[in-house]
Amino acid sequence: MRVDTTGKISLDHIYTRPDPRAYFSTLRDLDYNIPELAKPHFQRFIAEYREARGVPVPTVLDIGCSYGINAALVKHGATMAELYDRYSGPGAHRCTRAELLNRDRELVDSGGSANRVRFLGLDASDSALSYALEAGFLDGAVHADLENAEPTDEQRARLAATDLVISTGCLGYVTERTISRIVEAAGRRPPWMAHFILRMFPFDPIADVLAAAGYETVRRDGLFRQRRFATAEEQASVLDRLSDAGVDAGGLETEGWYYAQLYLSRPRD
Repeated sequence: MRVDTTGKISLDHIYTRPDPRAYFSTLRDLDYNIPELAKPHFQRFIAEYREARGVPVPTVLDIGCSYGINAALVKHGATMAELYDRYSGPGAHRCTRAELLNRDRELVDSGGSANRVRFLGLDASDSALSYALEAGFLDGAVHADLENAEPTDEQRARLAATDLVISTGCLGYVTERTISRIVEAAGRRPPWMAHFILRMFPFDPIADVLAAAGYETVRRDGLFRQRRFATAEEQASVLDRLSDAGVDAGGLETEGWYYAQLYLSRPRD
């Protein structure tokens, strides 16, 4: 099984399929559940922003959104268990892409206007973004790799309309370069941010970029299981990284799980 430069198994193939079945079939076996754990925190953060800024329908940018999972949960009321059953349950393999999309649109249409929020997705996978848009999970998308290129004028305009920025596990692979470009695009409307980041990655480089842009960052109490390790080799590699960083993995990663922490960043005003 191929691994990436961080020692994690490479799951690149599940983000580039025309629909989410490979994504959910693979991650179900690893008990991937961080979007479900993140959901109430994101909902509360959005509500706080709505009240503090007086914006009735905030726009949320989801970095590394893949197939619009966070939008499906936060905006449209889905659960991870429902999505696992929808895309990897009995009979899912017999559905066409069009049939999957029709079922997803029914989910979106059934939600009404209860959740007053817009979701934009930022991802380098055109296939995943296309599916999320066609399903109606996302209200808009930015197909870009901001690690390696500046946003175009059109992309910059979409980023500038963002009120909040969220992520569930992509930071660490996505670095302060992407965060910096999002902040620059925002101009005088710096968005609030909520990021779940694996303990194997230091948040300091991102916090430093945000501090220079006028943000204050706090880490919320608690740890959040992301998924199980896929192999003993993957676990050993992560334990080495944690040890090198001086992070105690005892009773956490040593028990076979990736753990994430939640960082909230707001402009100092």
